[in-house]
Amino acid sequence: MTGFLEFFAEEPVLLAFLLIGIGMVFGHIKVAGVSLGAAAVLFVAIAFSAFAKANGIDIAIGTKVGHLGLALFTFAIGNNSGPSFFENIRRAIGPMVALVVIYCLTGGVGYVVGRFVLGMDIALVSGTFAGALTNTPALAAAADASGFEAQATVGYSISYLFGVIGMMIAAAIALRHASEDTDKPMPITHMNLRVDRDDNPRVGAILGLFKNPPEISRMRRGEEGPIWIPTKHDVLEKGDLLTVVGPKHELDELKTMVGHQSSHSLRADRRYLDFRRITVSEPRIAGKTIAELDEILFNKYGATVSRVRRGDSDMLAVPEFMIEMGDRVRVIGPTSNMKLISKFFGDSARGFSDLNPVALGLGMALGITIGVIRFPLPGGGSFAIGSAAGALLVGLVFGRLGRIGKQVTALPNTTCAVLSELGLLIFLAQAGTTAGGQIALAFESGTWIQILLLGVLFTTTLAVCLYLVMRYVFKMGGTQLSGLLGGAQTQPAVLAFANGRTNTDPRVALGYALVYPIAMIGKILVATILGSLP
Repeated sequence: MTGFLEFFAEEPVLLAFLLIGIGMVFGHIKVAGVSLGAAAVLFVAIAFSAFAKANGIDIAIGTKVGHLGLALFTFAIGNNSGPSFFENIRRAIGPMVALVVIYCLTGGVGYVVGRFVLGMDIALVSGTFAGALTNTPALAAAADASGFEAQATVGYSISYLFGVIGMMIAAAIALRHASEDTDKPMPITHMNLRVDRDDNPRVGAILGLFKNPPEISRMRRGEEGPIWIPTKHDVLEKGDLLTVVGPKHELDELKTMVGHQSSHSLRADRRYLDFRRITVSEPRIAGKTIAELDEILFNKYGATVSRVRRGDSDMLAVPEFMIEMGDRVRVIGPTSNMKLISKFFGDSARGFSDLNPVALGLGMALGITIGVIRFPLPGGGSFAIGSAAGALLVGLVFGRLGRIGKQVTALPNTTCAVLSELGLLIFLAQAGTTAGGQIALAFESGTWIQILLLGVLFTTTLAVCLYLVMRYVFKMGGTQLSGLLGGAQTQPAVLAFANGRTNTDPRVALGYALVYPIAMIGKILVATILGSLP
């Protein structure tokens, strides 16, 4: 057995992929309809490393391997969430400030209990804070500030496991209310309408009455004339036929305003206008908004985009929506121009899997560089946000910009999903082996009970305060809240758990990315302050 363990101690890359494979075997097992998913890799890695330590063998995957996986994960998450993050940042200023306040409150409560009730030294308290909030950069900050790295690491390793499990429980509780969410994207459908009004309103005047107007994708005067794509200047006459696209409740409202639902389908008559799903694989299209695309398409081909399919989500093509490589756009245009329109978008399957190595390489390099820059603290000392947070920040900006000049900075949705999952699995394997080895040492120290109790207090205080404030003060839906809990914990395993429970609902990633940057910085600062206290 010893020789077997020594072999894996000398082959960390082999060990990483073995743990990923075995972990996901368990991760796919469902109990009462619930599976751990990628988080199972973490627990398998902890168990394997702890077993090796008990047999006198230190097994750990290098921290640089874990940092690479985590940086890949955060860059991909940021790149995929960039547009949504910046669209929602004004709404999220309140939650971001509240999160920092909650970190300070959590740290203060833990300090009082740890120092004066449990009698622990400050290195253990600050290390336990980092572990309970599952943040390795915070552990480094706590060790530097306290001057006792070994004790801080012991506190981190014992509290880490409940930090993951406790926040998973909080995410599961949040998801119990997901059916009540009011931010769930409305399904898109279409309807055929006949105009009954005889006051000849303009299309723009009718649609201007809606906060988020549906789209009129086709128009015909009478039942046999040509079909065209109307503009806001077109006049509606009694008897006109319209095809409209949007959420059902908006289509019902539009129907009441203009006339009644018709059995005549303009979509069935493809002599004049046709529609087609086209894959965006032409790099010069990525980063453009629907408004920019529609202007080009209408002037050049007499066409327009009505819907965008990204991943498994079908969305209405609103003007400010930004196109990414790999999107499938539904284009309506003259039948004779459809081949030219397909060529314009590229329409190649490579759009789904284009790695975009320029954006990935430069983005990762810039993010890691930002992560290692040390910023001074008042009263002396310094801190760095870490490569993961740096990669996330750059990923968010790259995803939001879409392109810089001719260079596309946004990666396809499918590519982001693959990179984020691969990076997550690598990180979980590394973090598990590191924590498993330290747990064995922590049990030998004899202080594991106090550390565990304090860790439970830290994690529970954070989870309860976040849940109450975000749900009842900021009225956040359960699905997004589950992702926010993972982001506040800077814990990919919680994100993986929430994604598994929601079939990777994009609101989970949005909640995670919404607070992750400020969470990394906030926890480093609080850990530094804790480690500096007497």
